[in-house]
This record gives sequence, structure tokens and C-alpha cells, in this order.
Amino acid sequence: MKDIDSIFLDFDGVILESVDVKGWAFGKLFEDYPEHVDEIVAFHHANGGMSRFDKFRFIYKEMLKEPLSNKKFELLCDHFSKLVYERVLKCDFVPGALEFLKKYHKIFHMFIISGTPHDEINRIVIDKGLSGFFEGVFGSPATKSYWAQKIIEEKKWDANRILFIGDAISDYRAAFENNITFVARVTDGRDIFEGEKVNWRIRDFFELERLLNMEN
Repeated sequence: MKDIDSIFLDFDGVILESVDVKGWAFGKLFEDYPEHVDEIVAFHHANGGMSRFDKFRFIYKEMLKEPLSNKKFELLCDHFSKLVYERVLKCDFVPGALEFLKKYHKIFHMFIISGTPHDEINRIVIDKGLSGFFEGVFGSPATKSYWAQKIIEEKKWDANRILFIGDAISDYRAAFENNITFVARVTDGRDIFEGEKVNWRIRDFFELERLLNMEN
């Protein structure tokens, strides 16, 4: 990976080991629909990176077959945020992530591009003490592809000099649509990118550092 000078990162499952928190929250949020809970949680995990806004709309329309009023939608969003916020802050870092950020934030331009709501992900990054490592933190409802394109266009950067590190298909698509080299964060027994043209796979940031050093 020669001449890389910028890195876009997803947050849940890339910076923090927080993917399971979101799955738990979906189960908790829809516990009054016990016949649908397993299906809802499975849908959430199968669509990592999709905004919770879009997931709520899909769940009500396609699974629960119920109307979703604006008031109920807002209550869902508020309840979900309250369920996950403190738990996410308590999550462990992906191995090597904090060390990597401390060591390389002055070497690479780093941005978070997340499916978490924009204000919420910014608040989490600040409260976790990470804001100094990133030049920008961006979330939903705008898509990851939108944010990647916007950064590239505003900075007038060459996409070939950027990495996008993610653990969801939405991360892969954002990278692919913007001609960015994609690095998939995978875990033992969980690789959702089989069959996709992924540039690199890593399990942690120690592997990412070795990869960067090897390629340079």
C-alpha cells in the first residue's frame, strides 16, 4: 500500500468491539414481538452499516407489517440511542486500535465514516476521548459512500491514496463506489466478504500496521 496518506474508518467493529451491543439493542427494542426478535436481530447483523433509520422502516414494513408513524419512529430512535450509548462507551477497543491511532494520527489524515447517527457518533467519539485523532467524524442518515465522495471532492484528493477500513458490506460498497482501496476487518468465524473483491483482510490493527510497513 504505497503512497497511502489518508484512512477512512468505520467505528463499530473497527475501532470498538461494539457490534454485539447493537444486536442486543435491537432484540431489546422489539422484545414485545417475541415471534420476530430472532429474525430482526439476524436482519440487523446481515445488514451491518445500514443506518438504524432504514432498518426500523424495513422492520415495520416487511416484518411486522405495521404502520410506522413519525412519532413512533422518533421514539424508536431515541430509545435505541439510550440503550446503546453507555454500553458502547464501555466496549473494548479492537486490538491495537488505540495504539494505532496514537501513533499514526499525525502521519495519516483519518476520518470516521459510520452508520451511527451523525450527532451520536460525534458524541461517542468525544466522550471516548478520541476526537483528537480524527479530522472529521461523519454519520447517518447520509450514506458512507456520500461522505467518502464528499471528503475526496472537498479535499481534492486522489482516491488511490486512501484506505477504507470496515467490517460491513456498506463499507465495502462505499470504497468500491469511490475507487478506494478496501481493508476488511474480519474476525475468526465471521467473514462476510467471501466472494467479494476485497483488497486486504485484517483481524486487528497490529496486522494493519504490519501491512502498511510491509507495503511501504
